[in-house]
Amino acid sequence: MTKLTADVQANAELFFTESKETHVVYGLCNEEGDWLSVDSSEFEESEVMPFWSTEADAKFHCVEEWAEFQPSQLPLDVFVQDWMITLSEEGVLVGLNWNQELEGAEMEPQEVAKQYL
Repeated sequence: MTKLTADVQANAELFFTESKETHVVYGLCNEEGDWLSVDSSEFEESEVMPFWSTEADAKFHCVEEWAEFQPSQLPLDVFVQDWMITLSEEGVLVGLNWNQELEGAEMEPQEVAKQYL
């Protein structure tokens, strides 16, 4: 059972709390090694790459148009030190702990990285 709710801010805070405890995050990747990114629902002409703090919450979304994807674990240090720099350079936002309705925070990568300082 997921801990994620309709409270987008609480879900984002849970992302930071859980990932600091486990030292991992989860994104969705397909067999070709492509990571899932989608159009932002908050910002026009922006792309967002979703991440979750638990494998179960990430796996929940591997259905319908995302059925080809599977949760893929990233060590927290790689996520913060490498991925946040790359996503920032590419202008891609970070989605945090999207709930079952695909609602969730969309943050600038630099703001996500600051949460781990």
